[in-house]
Amino acid sequence: MTTYVLIPGAGSDSWYWHLVTAELRARGHDVIAPDLPCDDDSAGFDQYADTVVDAIGARTGLVVVAQSLGGFTAALVCERVPVDLLVLVTAMIPAPGETPGRWWAATGWEQARREQDERDGRAPDDDIALFLHDVPPELAARALARRRAQSATPFLEPWPLRAWPAVPTRFLLCRDDRFFPAEFMRRVVGERLGIVPDEIDGGHGIALSRPQELADRLEAYRAEL
Repeated sequence: MTTYVLIPGAGSDSWYWHLVTAELRARGHDVIAPDLPCDDDSAGFDQYADTVVDAIGARTGLVVVAQSLGGFTAALVCERVPVDLLVLVTAMIPAPGETPGRWWAATGWEQARREQDERDGRAPDDDIALFLHDVPPELAARALARRRAQSATPFLEPWPLRAWPAVPTRFLLCRDDRFFPAEFMRRVVGERLGIVPDEIDGGHGIALSRPQELADRLEAYRAEL
């Protein structure tokens, strides 16, 4: 049996994945979606990875899926337990020694986001327009209400690995992502992973806006193993 391990982004929890979790379980798979200690100022990426590894326990046949900031944690998990496949869904790709706080400038994200905001005509304080513009309104409102505080601690920690883990890796880019614009992410994925990303319609909150389509993609990746 395949076990899908779903890792959320910053200030989020297992609820972000609940629709995808239901889809994958309906197809006969085991799914775990750990809640990371994101609101704990004493917790950094070691503790985030510990939380995921503890949740995995003795399970095997692992497909690790990470969204946004979860990319930093997912790679560490792949160094600690045997993983069959790592899938990054509109996720951050760290470089050795890089902190998440420095990732933004190092990748050129700030300019890319500014240009995307100008194209969208988005108000600076409109988080739904930024993250959840294609999510059904009631679901988007629930997502905002469930946001957790995100500690700054992991943003100050250098990524400890010397290289990307030796695990088959796929990147799924969201064409309508306003937070990590598509053209920006195509470049970053090529530069940092040396691969061409796969693409899907949808924004940054793809697990809420297109859960069935996302589950279909994950299943297609699994079938290729």
